[in-house]
Amino acid sequence: MERLKRTALFLIVLVFGALVLREGSFILVPLVWGVFFSFALSPIADWLDSRGLPRSISIIMSILLVTLIAGGIVYVLLNQMIGLVKDIPEIGENFNRKIGAYVEQLEGLLGREVFDPQNQEELWSVVKIENLNETLFATGKSLTLAGIIPLYIFLLMYYRDFFVTFLIKYSEKSKERILTWAKDSGKVIQSYLTGMILVTLIVAVLSGLFFFLIGVKYFLLFAAFIAILNLIPYVGVFVSSFFAILYVFLTTDSMLYPLMTFGVLWGIQLLENNIITPWVVGSHVKVNALAVILAILLGGWLWGISGMVLFIPLIGVLKITLERSSGLEAFGFLLSDAVPVQDNSTGKRAWFSWFRKDK
Repeated sequence: MERLKRTALFLIVLVFGALVLREGSFILVPLVWGVFFSFALSPIADWLDSRGLPRSISIIMSILLVTLIAGGIVYVLLNQMIGLVKDIPEIGENFNRKIGAYVEQLEGLLGREVFDPQNQEELWSVVKIENLNETLFATGKSLTLAGIIPLYIFLLMYYRDFFVTFLIKYSEKSKERILTWAKDSGKVIQSYLTGMILVTLIVAVLSGLFFFLIGVKYFLLFAAFIAILNLIPYVGVFVSSFFAILYVFLTTDSMLYPLMTFGVLWGIQLLENNIITPWVVGSHVKVNALAVILAILLGGWLWGISGMVLFIPLIGVLKITLERSSGLEAFGFLLSDAVPVQDNSTGKRAWFSWFRKDK
């Protein structure tokens, strides 16, 4: 009976926590982004602080430096995006021309009833004008959140000693363990963020160089698009590769270029997954692949794209917390990547000995 009560209490807390995270996303998402960026900007602020500048000035200068760099990148990409929008009519004509040619070929193979205009109208009726309003609302909401994040970053970095003192006062009996947990969690977040920034730059340079060499007009825009979506594991690469290959297909006359784009983008992805990320990021977020996939799905359901990115280091922090909590070490092990591998030779010997014994 006691075990049933504990299970019921755990499920209630789990459901209530999910509701709080989902309904409070407007407040929590910029706050978590602020926490993560404050860890990422701490080395810059500490370096400026060591040069004798006041803490507030050091923090403001570090935020302004990163903001100027990000603003310059956004300005260049925005110009390329405007140019791409202007080219949409021409791209649309190429799309209709090529699709029309392929449809005529498929009609000869599959029959005209498959490509009946009424069927096509039902297919395209999925795209409704109301979806445009929802997209514009979501964009405005995202811009509002982005404006709050710098304020969070400044306040979190300015009052960081205050939060450390709070942790010490809150856990006087286990002060050492709490401080160790906070230090390890900070290392996980900082290593993950700085590492992923470097990985994003490397992927952007590699893909941008390829697009430039094959003559893609807006190579910077597509390079940034692929690098940013690459932050979403397993999902982002499919979306970014699809649109990049589609653009190359519509703006070139040979199928060689789309096929080459497909091969190069997947080659970059394999290089990033197996060499670049392990070398740059390391194994600080030591979480198994199943937990990462579940974290991405759960984060996407709760917080959208932000959740798909943020929940990966958060699951690493959760693993550290569980490993240092009495009675919850097994759940921490469940999230870890220390998967025991059975010795096949031992298993074979056991099988053969059992077979002989049966004889």
